[in-house]
Amino acid sequence: MTAPAPKLLVDQHEDVLTLTFDTPTKANALAPDVVEQMIDTLDTAQGVRLAVLRGNGRNFCAGFDLSGLEDMSDGDLLWRFVRIEMLLQKVHKAPFPTLALAQGQVVGAGADLFAACWKRIATQDTRFRMPGWNFELALGTRRLAQLIGMDGARDMLIDTRAVSAPEAVSLGLATDIAEPADWPALIDRLAARARSLPDGATRDMLRLTSPDTDDLDLAAVVRTAGRPGLKDRILAYRRRMEAKSKEKPAASPAG
Repeated sequence: MTAPAPKLLVDQHEDVLTLTFDTPTKANALAPDVVEQMIDTLDTAQGVRLAVLRGNGRNFCAGFDLSGLEDMSDGDLLWRFVRIEMLLQKVHKAPFPTLALAQGQVVGAGADLFAACWKRIATQDTRFRMPGWNFELALGTRRLAQLIGMDGARDMLIDTRAVSAPEAVSLGLATDIAEPADWPALIDRLAARARSLPDGATRDMLRLTSPDTDDLDLAAVVRTAGRPGLKDRILAYRRRMEAKSKEKPAASPAG
């Protein structure tokens, strides 16, 4: 029996750990086993001075994997969002610098993962969107406000609009724009910077420069995802998005 293809590629070359989402046909959406593998990898990593997050194919990460949503309960969904929040905290509070390299669509929990990293690089065509509040989910909201400020976060989230790469840089959501051909040299430069301090000093510096809001963030996810009807809210949002996508050709034949 052939083993299923891995959904997350894990590679450590010397002290650089690379985690690559590898379900491009699903825009690298986060399936439960990917979330658990990432948590386990970050928990057990040894000798890492820089971790790199990236996605194969046209997109970085389309966020929460909605496959099988109809068969899930509100409790199932609550557990999955709790685990994603715990993954985000692992990335944000990692004892080593983290680098996100994004292209294409960066949506929902994928955008939250991007925002949780130290350096956040996007290609010129990257677009970011955080639609969670459409179904009343607080995932990543406080970290976004800490990163880009209250006004910027509210402007992004009030209608969950899409943000281009240049605007993401101006907001502080992305730290720079670079194309994939330039990524290897960029990784080398950032890895060299990440090695500048003793390992313990880097770990303590990262801890002391990150606000300790983990419990508040987890509580916000549980409180919002725990409201009855989560599954119905997500299904309703998905129907709206599907209807909107069908309207686009009629509204803009040339588009």
